[in-house]
Amino acid sequence: MVFFLVKRVLMIFPMLLGITVITFIVIHLAPGTPADAITELNPRASAQARENLKRIYGLDKPLHVQYIHWVCRLAVMDLGSSFTDGRKVLDKIEERLPITILINALSLFLIIIIAAPIGIISATRQYSLFDKVTTVFVFLGFAMPTFWLALLLIILFGVQLHWLPISGLQSMHAEGLSFWQLFRDRSMHLILPIFVSSFTGLAAYSRYMRSSMLEVIRQDYIRTARAKGLPESSVIYKHALRNAMMSTITIIGLAIPGLIGGSAIFEQIFAIPGMGKLFLDATWARDYPVVMGILVIGAFLTLVGNFIADIAYALVDPRIRVEDIG
Repeated sequence: MVFFLVKRVLMIFPMLLGITVITFIVIHLAPGTPADAITELNPRASAQARENLKRIYGLDKPLHVQYIHWVCRLAVMDLGSSFTDGRKVLDKIEERLPITILINALSLFLIIIIAAPIGIISATRQYSLFDKVTTVFVFLGFAMPTFWLALLLIILFGVQLHWLPISGLQSMHAEGLSFWQLFRDRSMHLILPIFVSSFTGLAAYSRYMRSSMLEVIRQDYIRTARAKGLPESSVIYKHALRNAMMSTITIIGLAIPGLIGGSAIFEQIFAIPGMGKLFLDATWARDYPVVMGILVIGAFLTLVGNFIADIAYALVDPRIRVEDIG
């Protein structure tokens, strides 16, 4: 097990380095520069002013030199300073990262505790009314764009019914609230973003769980367990579920990039000051240090998520550890 974990940890660093190379090149090949973004609204800005800005930002150097300088700063946890306001990138990310992690963690938790039972029941009661209803739900979840769903929920629950707040993390009068009043206020603000973030995942992972369970319960050892007279609950939850969870664990680990990437959509719609909104604002402003810093943090969290999925996969199926050592 120790060898398995060490090998997975060592794989993170070259993968992270490769991600930084690709993203750094793609960002700098995109049209426009920070100098253009700053001067495009100023008709008096001259070509010389743009060149001076490029020199100040270090963008006049060759691309590989810029990348080496950036990696050297990254090695000492220095992500540079923002081109727009001069603040440290790490400080800006530290302000926004907790809320994005909170929303994504709650969304993933909601997906797991709801999608798994739905998938299990749909598989064990194939073609039942419950299975047909959840199939319709799955199709709606796959077909419905996240931003469109968010706008519909805002109109219904925020504008027409006035049940839920539609933007921000807390009300304007939150400073005068007690702890539990503030907790309730922030919880109300998070209901719509968390639901929107988890809706598509609920549809997808319930279907993955159903397919995996259907494949497992048709295996010979499940028929043998039933032939021995074991209770159906023991057959399903003790013998079938553990093997069915293996593929689902891998898929959930790979879901973390999608959740983090999707944050940019609902954070912008609900005006949530998280990493997603910061990333969009930095992209429009061509703020390279902020964009690269967020991409590095996101890539690292993604690799950590996959690492956790590998550990869970090995715990569920010990054969993975044996084969990896061999």
